[in-house]
Amino acid sequence: MTTSNTYDVAIIGGGLAGLSLSIQLAKMNYSVVVFEKEKFPFHKVCGEYISMESWNFLQSLGLPLEEMDLPRIINLQVTSPDGTSFTSALPLGGFGISRYLLDASLAAIARSSGVVLLEQTKASGIRFSDNFYVAHQDVADGTRGEVIARACCAAYGKRSNFDTAWNRSFLQKGFKKPANYVGVKYHITATSPDDLIALHNFKHGYCGISRIEDNKYCLCYMTGAENLKAFGGDIVAMEQKILHSNPHLKKILTNCTRLDSFPVTIAQINFVRKNAVENGVLMIGDAAGTIPPLCGNGMSMALHGSKLAASCLDAFLSGRASQAAMEAQYTGLWNHHFKTRLWIGRKLQQCFGRSFLTNIFVAAFKRVPFIARGVIRQTHGKPF
Repeated sequence: MTTSNTYDVAIIGGGLAGLSLSIQLAKMNYSVVVFEKEKFPFHKVCGEYISMESWNFLQSLGLPLEEMDLPRIINLQVTSPDGTSFTSALPLGGFGISRYLLDASLAAIARSSGVVLLEQTKASGIRFSDNFYVAHQDVADGTRGEVIARACCAAYGKRSNFDTAWNRSFLQKGFKKPANYVGVKYHITATSPDDLIALHNFKHGYCGISRIEDNKYCLCYMTGAENLKAFGGDIVAMEQKILHSNPHLKKILTNCTRLDSFPVTIAQINFVRKNAVENGVLMIGDAAGTIPPLCGNGMSMALHGSKLAASCLDAFLSGRASQAAMEAQYTGLWNHHFKTRLWIGRKLQQCFGRSFLTNIFVAAFKRVPFIARGVIRQTHGKPF
């Protein structure tokens, strides 16, 4: 396959899952094209904490983590709306790095590995006839084109026009309408322990804060869309009325300095179950199942998912597995590694953000720490 618009694999989305998958496949000597509608570097809503389970994997991709002077995070603090606080050591721990830096670094590695990275290019359609035909459009000037690929993967994040085009199961009639959330992220300067990630709960939401590179902190919160709607979309007014109800969060928001270019926001987030394969396309990261923040380590799960997909694609592209066998293998691996973890995350999601329940849970964690340690263990995977 040598023509300029023909590849072994086409990947829709240049986030963690898409970029890491492209690097792995390029190192296996497959030709890869990635469609990314934004231009690197750019900010995106994310908690920006990565479990140490991903450290060796990221290094294997070529990311020089040891040289990047990133903060190591070994403790977790959880507070309830009434101000009760619980702190525990993280058995595995993690590190902080912004998506602005991480994604751009992986994009550079992908390019140097031979990946064709099409920035400011949106995939607009996929059809299958012996091969995958992916239509795309330049975001800036509207120029259209099409590529041909033997395999196709979707790593477009939490939502896309493809969800509707494919009438994915969670959108079909009869499914309970999912609860919608909005996410808001700032980079701030603040006074907070470098080795701590804190999770502050408030009515219908929770806010995480942890250090990233260059002595900055990521402050990212998620709340029910009804909170923002109640204040006419005014984020500042909502923060002062709703988030400030947690005394720990009020102190942080009152005393911190918000950096330029923020906040970054995203809407229409939901956590319903999704399929790992749609119309022959392997779904990776949030496209396969949006990871509740309380499940922990969504970034690690996206990276791990890319490794699972890479092994399945290699079997198919090398002729050792059929398309159907590849799809079945990937679905089985995805369920084995993530299904239970996501189920726990959804259950936690239902409890936290409800002031009464959250107050009870945090108080219980404080009195009986081993219960909290059990929950924490479920939110961290093993090195892969």
